[in-house]
Amino acid sequence: MHRRAMEQPDPTVEHLLLDLVAWVAEQPRPYTDVLDAWRTSCPRLPIWEEAVDRGYVRRVPGGDGAAIHATKAGIDYLAQNGRRSAARNRPEETTRKTKTA
Repeated sequence: MHRRAMEQPDPTVEHLLLDLVAWVAEQPRPYTDVLDAWRTSCPRLPIWEEAVDRGYVRRVPGGDGAAIHATKAGIDYLAQNGRRSAARNRPEETTRKTKTA
C-alpha cells in the first residue's frame, strides 16, 4: 500500500490539489506554465508531484510542446469533492490521445 494512502490527508494539500486539477480541467495548460505555477521545492507542499503521483493530471506531448491535461481520475476527484469541472479536455479524449502518442 502506498505510504501516503495510509496517512491522514493534509487539508491544505487537498485544497491546493483541487485548485490545480480544476485549473487544468478548464483547458489543457502548457507544461512549462504548469511547472512555473505549481512546482515547489517545499517538501510540505508538493502539489504538482502529488497530482502526478495520484494520476490526476497527465503530460501529453504535442506539436507546440507538451501540455498538461486532467485525467478521468482528476475529474472524478473534483466531483467527489464537490467541484464541478468545466472540462474542455474530456478525460476519455486525453486517454485516447495519450495511448496513441
